[in-house]
Amino acid sequence: MQRATNQANWPRKIVGLLKDNIIIVGIIILAVVVSFLRPNFLGESNIRNLLGNTAVRFIIAAGVSGALITRGTDLSAGRVAGFAACISAILLQNREKNVSGNFYPEMGQLPVILVLLIVLAICAVIGIVNGTVIAYFKVPPFIATLGMQTLVYGICLVYTGAQPLGNLDPRFTVLARGFVLNPIVSYPALIALAVGLYMWFLYNKMRHGKYMYAIGGNESAAEVAGVSVNMTKVRVYMLAACLYGLCGFLIASRSGGASVNTAQGYELEAIAGCTIGGVSVNGGVGRISGILIGVLVFEVLKIAMQFMGLKSEFTYIVQGLVIIIAVALDLRKYLAKK
Repeated sequence: MQRATNQANWPRKIVGLLKDNIIIVGIIILAVVVSFLRPNFLGESNIRNLLGNTAVRFIIAAGVSGALITRGTDLSAGRVAGFAACISAILLQNREKNVSGNFYPEMGQLPVILVLLIVLAICAVIGIVNGTVIAYFKVPPFIATLGMQTLVYGICLVYTGAQPLGNLDPRFTVLARGFVLNPIVSYPALIALAVGLYMWFLYNKMRHGKYMYAIGGNESAAEVAGVSVNMTKVRVYMLAACLYGLCGFLIASRSGGASVNTAQGYELEAIAGCTIGGVSVNGGVGRISGILIGVLVFEVLKIAMQFMGLKSEFTYIVQGLVIIIAVALDLRKYLAKK
């Protein structure tokens, strides 16, 4: 009897699964259609571009996910990544070439790893400020990170003078342009894989991850149970900002330069990727594997629209609709559980 009941229920489960992942299914179908209409959609150069874009955006989405899981958000992600890209570009300019646009022309060439550590330290401070304001001063995450977004952008404008930054050290640019084993798997893809494995371990095997999910599920109950809510939130936003810094570092290396508008809007794409991948905006739910899938399918959507010749202004409309639908579906699932 039980076996017959299970067999009768499996079509309903499949329908429910498809409904919960309708955006992913729809984008996969779109990708299949585009691959038939445009055979070079599955070409080596496009796959390489897809993996490169996915790698840097997955890193920033992994950072945003912690804020979402704790029922927060981080609107400063893109500007912090852009600031990190500008700092990286300034400190790693090729000073062997005497170019007029160089900052600090008298300074020697710095080791790439040292600059990365400097960038991560600066971003960590930004994240600590975000987390402290949210946790201890009880400022809503939306307001706190929106203010930080504007603040960081202003600092970046003052520091760079709104000048485009180029002429980078070849040792730096080769980091994002080099490949491992074959011309598809790049160094940023391996770095993103390492970040994903670390975040999976942190979320699933460490106390920090358990605290995050507990806060997102019920903050009051978590505090009663002995969870250090405030310190956990500070760590969440500090780690997120460090990941934004790593993302900006790789963006500068990959593009060979930076400007104050680098990574603009990445926070919205990160939130979209997280939501598509199953991270709930209501907190307490989210997996690293789902985030990777969400970011990947969102990138597939953007590239598919480009291959179909859709104008850029219309691609923004489609992306906006996808974000709205993803959040609406998430809310529907949340209300259904209640």
